[in-house]
Amino acid sequence: MKPEIVLVGPLMPEVMADLDAAFVVHRLYEAVGHEAWLAGIADRVRGLATDGANGCDGSLMDALPGLEIISINGVGFDAVDLPRARDRGIRVTNTPDVLTDDVADMALALALAVSRRICVGDRHVRNGDWEREGPMPLTRKVTGARIGILGLGRVGQAVARRFAGLDCEIGYTDLQPRADLPHRYFGVLTDLAAWSDMLIVCAAGGPGTHNLIGRAELDTLGPEGTLINVARGTVVDEPALVSALSEGRLGAAGLDVFADEPRVPNALLAMDQVVVQPHAASGTRETRLAMGRLVVDNLRAHFDGRPLLTPVA
Repeated sequence: MKPEIVLVGPLMPEVMADLDAAFVVHRLYEAVGHEAWLAGIADRVRGLATDGANGCDGSLMDALPGLEIISINGVGFDAVDLPRARDRGIRVTNTPDVLTDDVADMALALALAVSRRICVGDRHVRNGDWEREGPMPLTRKVTGARIGILGLGRVGQAVARRFAGLDCEIGYTDLQPRADLPHRYFGVLTDLAAWSDMLIVCAAGGPGTHNLIGRAELDTLGPEGTLINVARGTVVDEPALVSALSEGRLGAAGLDVFADEPRVPNALLAMDQVVVQPHAASGTRETRLAMGRLVVDNLRAHFDGRPLLTPVA
């Protein structure tokens, strides 16, 4: 008998085919009346596949008394009730490493798009303003800039490597300094912000980093500074960010994530000094396929009695 699992949201067709081949898959996103639907399968379901946004809260866990494993399609696990999972003995896995390069690429792309005003320049040409009004105003250089990184984990290190290739100075803050890396460590976030031309957020989400960047940090980064966020929208106090940009206390921002996705404050959308993306840093076919297959492989490992490939500590 195939193990039975709940799939919270759709994945790539190739991944869905792999899931269907290995498991009996109950698709929560297609169900009408979730409570009754879950009650009808609760005694048979042993696994759950989800993503970093939907996660798995305590009420969903409670609805599945036989749940043994939650496999997350994403690196973030802040939307999963980890204390409840630990209490229940439910294993949790995610998909680190396979998305690192794409997220770091997005950080670099946003940095270049904001500093060189790529989106503004595109409109300047398309709207005929170049022909009517002449060249657009000068932009800002990225090569040689001081790049501050909040969170020097896998993604943060990949970001550092990319900007080091542009002869940038790299500074960072994290829970502890990294003696194995050459970058400058700052024990206080505001000190890093004061030093940086550009501050790039690579920290994990969750209660420990909620609104970690607020008015003080944004004001210290200053009117010539740029904030790039490819981590979680919750790490930045979004109303404070909107105010800082609107009032000119912060120079610019490149944002792939937001506090209440997919809703984005209209004020941000109206600003030329802001470049936005729809939480798509890992959104390449290659990476999403690798992520999805790691979800499947973790589930298979669990039900085969083998060690999990990428367990969440």
